[in-house]
Amino acid sequence: MDMKKRISEELGDKKPAAVVELLLDSCLSADGELEGLSDDFSALEVLSLCNTGLKSLSKLPSLPKLKRLELSDNVLTSGLEVLAEKCPALSYLNLSGNSFKDLSAFKGLQKLSSLQSLDVDEDEEDEESWRERVFELLPQICFLNGFDQDHNQAPDDDDDEAGPHDDDDDDDDDEEDEEDEGSEDEEEVGLSYLMKEGIQDEEDDGDYVEEDDDEEEDGDVDGLRGEKRKRDAEDEDDDDE
Repeated sequence: MDMKKRISEELGDKKPAAVVELLLDSCLSADGELEGLSDDFSALEVLSLCNTGLKSLSKLPSLPKLKRLELSDNVLTSGLEVLAEKCPALSYLNLSGNSFKDLSAFKGLQKLSSLQSLDVDEDEEDEESWRERVFELLPQICFLNGFDQDHNQAPDDDDDEAGPHDDDDDDDDDEEDEEDEGSEDEEEVGLSYLMKEGIQDEEDDGDYVEEDDDEEEDGDVDGLRGEKRKRDAEDEDDDDE
């Protein structure tokens, strides 16, 4: 599929000015040149042109908001100075898998002051020295092929954006857990108190019943004694007569 047709399919019903991301990997460029892109893509932030047969960037339109540009697996050899003019906000650039002969081809990136991360093919024979020379040539970059000058790996964009929010969520979860535990403890204490109260009431009721029983027994004994004294008195009266 050629690049123009691919761009038309990616757009659909949207206007170029509303497009933020455009992925054109593996489509065919006309004679190694860009086609179908224009200054109308003013809001574009991500553009991927991997494996499109690009030989030149001379027809790259003005993309003032472009931050990420993927140009890997093409046949570029020079002409990188156009990026500083057309894409001044570019912070990430992938040039791996192209046909650059030496580091002098990257001098065109020196004016790209916003560039922070660069991916290019390394010199496997002298990797350490090669990395040092690239950082010297382009002092504005922080990461080369995913690592800084001290070989620390570059952080993921998703981790940077999500980290603080995740911490806040964890704190909220901890607070909720503590509140739940406090509620459970209060419920247990409340239940224990009620159970103790119930047991005490039962014991008190039992004591009360026992006291009633004792009073009844005492009343019965007193009654028997009264009747006995009465009979004894009657018997004495009969003897006197």
